[in-house]
Amino acid sequence: MKRLGIIDWGIGGISIYKLIEERLGPVPVTYFSDTGVTPYGKLTRPELVARLNAVISFLKTQGVTHVLIGCNAASTAIPLLDDHGIPIEGVIDSAVETVTKLKPKNLGLIGGRRTVVSGVYRNAFADRNITVNQRIAQPLSGLIESGDVSSNALQYECKRILAPLKNCSHILLACTHYPAITAVIRQYVSSQTKLIDPAEDLVKKVGKWRPESSGNDVFLTTGDAVAMKRAARNAFGVEIGKATKLDIAN
Repeated sequence: MKRLGIIDWGIGGISIYKLIEERLGPVPVTYFSDTGVTPYGKLTRPELVARLNAVISFLKTQGVTHVLIGCNAASTAIPLLDDHGIPIEGVIDSAVETVTKLKPKNLGLIGGRRTVVSGVYRNAFADRNITVNQRIAQPLSGLIESGDVSSNALQYECKRILAPLKNCSHILLACTHYPAITAVIRQYVSSQTKLIDPAEDLVKKVGKWRPESSGNDVFLTTGDAVAMKRAARNAFGVEIGKATKLDIAN
């Protein structure tokens, strides 16, 4: 692998980027944040597919040879994407594999609206005889995207969303934003509850792609570059030296 592309609507995928740097060392990454368009979870299925195809095609022109879609909502569309001739991996398969290995007695899940409503996790776990109690946690994603990881509003939403899940044996973080607030989440669940971040399994897959260890990281956004840098720093402690704003048409 010469260059890894990470696609997300916002900065949630920075949690994966950070873990890659920690586990695999310097891997050349092009990170693409698409905040200049409608949130992926609010696009229709055809719109989402078209957008992802356009972004992946663009990233190929930038030397990207492998793609991670660091967004659960976008990962639901992977089976419908064009054949781009490069490996494309989402977060859902890794999440299902991780949960299945853990064999949870009482599984909870928090995620965005599209992720939950699509039934992709419920169906996958049903095939493995695992029952899941899902909660839409869209407000958390928006707050974290703004760089908020500790406000009263965030605390309120966590308490409200997690109340029905507080005694679960495991809770799957089905949004890559949520690892930024694990300390807050733990305040509103049982001390015995284990939080599942599927990024660990995803990073192992990246390692199997035999990435090169030289090359600069590139950060691109269709939205506000300054806001992207601030949110990455506040949410994940990642300092982005330069973020470039651009426009990508479908």
